[in-house]
Amino acid sequence: MSVAETIRRKIEAALLPERLEIVDESHLHKGHAGHRPEGETHFRVTVVAAGFSGKSRVERQRLVTAALKDEMGAPIHALSMKTLTPEEAAAS
Repeated sequence: MSVAETIRRKIEAALLPERLEIVDESHLHKGHAGHRPEGETHFRVTVVAAGFSGKSRVERQRLVTAALKDEMGAPIHALSMKTLTPEEAAAS
C-alpha cells in the first residue's frame, strides 16, 4: 500500500471527512532533508470534517497528526495541512 493510500485510510477512519485531498509534493523537495528517491515523503492534505467544529487550528492539526502517528517522521517527512469544517469549506 502506498503512503498516500495509508494516509487516506487512516484519516478517513479517524475523522470521517466529508472531503479529503492528498497531494504528494515529494518531487518539489528533491535534494532536501527527508527526501527519498522513491518519493512519498512530503504531502499536502486538505481535510473537511464536522469533527473540527469548535476546535482551534492547532487542535485540528493534532487530530490529523494523531491519526498518522505511526507514519510521522518516517515515511512522512513533512505534512502540510488545511483543516476546515464543512461550513468553512462552503464559505471559501
